[in-house]
Amino acid sequence: MKKIVFMTLSLTLFLFANAQNTDKGKIEVQEKGKGFYYETILKDVSAVNTAQTKKEPYKRFVMDQAGMKLPNKVSLYTRQWAQTVESQGNAGDCWCFSTMSFLETEVWRLQKKHVAISEIYTVYWEYVEKARRFVQERGNSLFAEGSEGNAVARIMKMYGAVPQDEYTGLINGHKYHTHAKMMEEMTSYLQNVKATNAWNEEIVLSTIKSIMNHHIGVPPTTFTVEGKEYNAKTYLKDYLKINPDDYVEILSYKQEPYWQQVEYKVPDNWWHSKDYYNIPLDDFMKIVKRAIRKGYTMSIGGDVSEAGFVRKTQCGLIPDFDIPSAFINEDARQFRFSNETTTDDHGMHLVGYLENYNEDGKDWYLIKDSSSGSRNNDPNAPEFGYYFFHEDYVKLKMMGITIHKDAVKDILKKFEK
Repeated sequence: MKKIVFMTLSLTLFLFANAQNTDKGKIEVQEKGKGFYYETILKDVSAVNTAQTKKEPYKRFVMDQAGMKLPNKVSLYTRQWAQTVESQGNAGDCWCFSTMSFLETEVWRLQKKHVAISEIYTVYWEYVEKARRFVQERGNSLFAEGSEGNAVARIMKMYGAVPQDEYTGLINGHKYHTHAKMMEEMTSYLQNVKATNAWNEEIVLSTIKSIMNHHIGVPPTTFTVEGKEYNAKTYLKDYLKINPDDYVEILSYKQEPYWQQVEYKVPDNWWHSKDYYNIPLDDFMKIVKRAIRKGYTMSIGGDVSEAGFVRKTQCGLIPDFDIPSAFINEDARQFRFSNETTTDDHGMHLVGYLENYNEDGKDWYLIKDSSSGSRNNDPNAPEFGYYFFHEDYVKLKMMGITIHKDAVKDILKKFEK
């Protein structure tokens, strides 16, 4: 008995020793006014010379990735075609930019067509539907910039899609999006509607459209592609040949029952969709690993506000000082979601993978991004607009994916039962 206890204690000490922090953190002092967001986007959207504004340094605790062997070169990855990287500017529309990028890749996978689809057309009608629900719920519905990836398919079913060059949402010579002033006007108007009980849906939607028309332009009704005239619905059905019903949301969080369709309880799911297929974490990770190898990309969403997510290297890892790799499981994932250290703050497009780079048997994933954080490097480099996520980062911090149903047939069959 003593021998067994001794052996057990020895093994425990061995595992504990090997689970200790092998990574180091550091306090990084960053200067406000520096980087792609300040020096490029804000200069465009506000016409302010940010180089002359007051710069206040601030401190952030990050993982020290100096000297680490990191696969932060796009050329290392097996990848699928994706449209060139596009900036969402100062607008909170990552949900649409990431999912639309994914659908552009889907058109290539299914039709072998290179297309660029307007994100702002979908955003325009999403705001209309947000305003509609605000009226129907008598103000008890969120009206903000954020949304979820499955909003794109929902809006496409209702309103179709248009080519990017037919509706950019950029007017008055701007190169980057900003919806701040537009949101301020729409929000103020809706609050006045609520205060005065002016719940006339037709008038409210007409006013919301008028505000958007002023700030981002009027969406087209018809247009010509390759010599043929389309409207938004025929372009989606006959040219893109995308069926919105072919796309599903896969989620993994323990607070709701597995193997059921559930509501993803985050603010950006403002219409309280219960279409999310909730599955155990191991199954979730198997989907990611298997699907990208079979040529399926996916829109992916989760938390990018982590110490192990370093913009200088563009790499996302989970440091041992957070949690050792061996201890990342469903409970660790749910614990962080429950205490809000994991938040649903960004959507991206997973387009490629790299196997066993550090001989740990795990993947790295190539992530196409529309935010400014992925652009603080050489704009002419292939890495501009991309991140590189270790498998552990996806496992702990990415909450859900949007993917074609054919990539998850076996998973969906379990729900049918």
